[in-house]
Amino acid sequence: MEKQKLYVKINHKDNVAIALKDLTAGTEIMDGVVTQCDIPQAHKIALVDLKKGESVYRYGVELGRVKEDTKAGSWINEYSLELPERPSVEDMEWGTNLKKKEDLPDPIRKTWLGYKNKTGPAGTKNILGINTTVQCTAGVLKVAVQKLKQELLPNYPNVDDIVAVTHPYGCGVAINAKDAFLPIRAVRNLIHHPNFGGEIMVVGLGCEKLTFDKVLTPEENTPENVLVLQDYDGYEPMMKAIFDMAKTKLERLNKRKREELPLSDLLVGMQCGGSDAFSGVTANPSAGYAADMLVKGGATVMFSEITEFRDGVHMLAARCVDKEARDKLAKEVSWYDNYLETGKVDRDANPTPGNKAGGLSNIVEKAMGSIAKSGTSPIVEVIGPAQKPTKKGLICACTPASDIVCGPSQLASGIGLQVFMTGRGTPYGLEISPVIKVCSRNEMKKKWIDLIDISAGDVATGEKTIAEVGCEIFNMIIDVASGIKKPYSDVWGFHNDLCIFNPAPIT
Repeated sequence: MEKQKLYVKINHKDNVAIALKDLTAGTEIMDGVVTQCDIPQAHKIALVDLKKGESVYRYGVELGRVKEDTKAGSWINEYSLELPERPSVEDMEWGTNLKKKEDLPDPIRKTWLGYKNKTGPAGTKNILGINTTVQCTAGVLKVAVQKLKQELLPNYPNVDDIVAVTHPYGCGVAINAKDAFLPIRAVRNLIHHPNFGGEIMVVGLGCEKLTFDKVLTPEENTPENVLVLQDYDGYEPMMKAIFDMAKTKLERLNKRKREELPLSDLLVGMQCGGSDAFSGVTANPSAGYAADMLVKGGATVMFSEITEFRDGVHMLAARCVDKEARDKLAKEVSWYDNYLETGKVDRDANPTPGNKAGGLSNIVEKAMGSIAKSGTSPIVEVIGPAQKPTKKGLICACTPASDIVCGPSQLASGIGLQVFMTGRGTPYGLEISPVIKVCSRNEMKKKWIDLIDISAGDVATGEKTIAEVGCEIFNMIIDVASGIKKPYSDVWGFHNDLCIFNPAPIT
């Protein structure tokens, strides 16, 4: 990556660069190129004269075509470009860009301290998760959990927390609709999250559509694991029943202890939100480097956000290890294309006002930066929203891009920890699994010094390499997963509500 004092250019093919800081009109950024107007930090500068209809390249990829004749030094933004054609998912080539495992960076640590489970990935926390089948029970459950934390949890020092797993699903929905399996799968898999240590506790109301048998096996659907609020005569009996069941679960969880485990027992999610034009230069590639180290060490890494990576889907297909993964990728992307088209939503609806203020002109540019967080490893499996992976390595999880929907989807897929990249800043967090926040600019870290865990901004200025920041992220992943460090989202208790993806009708 070429670096200059005033701008960053990614690829030799690029005919635009992004400003490292706010530039005033008349600033010479390179020989023969002078800014034609004030250009904000992170926004694109034309490096050559462009005629109307000529292509603009960043990351070596066509972002679009300029709408008007454009002089070198001009500001290129969301108003400047026409979108290129969307890549087709038909007959995408697969396996043409597979990096060998030995070419991935070696992990600098090979083990971590986690809670071993009978099946699946190990836990990064030891939590009593009390789940709901329906939003109607959320109020009771939140009160109960607050009381449990005050009155019961101190007696169980080896248990990290008690969490009410509430969601807006369960009733008033078309429970047998074609796509209802998506939210039902999410609720089912959240109940069995690795950080809950195999302990099942589900609270229902009694008249909802999402009955226990839809989220539990017959062996799990027992009085030892489920409560129906309508069976109890008021507040005190409800609380006593919840306390009695919780006490039994807490006694078992309290016997669990961390043990040294291989990286193959770790499942990490990668997500980004509030992105800017530096995200694809600093934070996301650095997280991608950490992802490659984890995969090299045997861990499983999951990246998501289908509406963001959609315009680079052919690049992901080239990294699929087999036809099965390629076909699943095409199937999931096609489903989401149809979902958006049904709602008459343009593909460029994804970038937010904040993304654009941060220099991202359109969905193509955002896609290139988003994909960077996946690193360079081969994609061993493609899964749908809230689906559990069956293989170890790099997983493409086709969730929506919305932060508050992607996060719960990844949780349902079993992540023990999430790394979240941001350019504009967000206090987002998850209560079930810790979230490490990585920002793309040093200015963001200085502003939110006690909210952002790691800044990748030194990559843009040339003071650090992607590999150096990637190692910093890797080390924090291991420390947080091992309970040695807490990310700021857990320090302050900044935890978002769980928004379950539900494309099925509400009745």
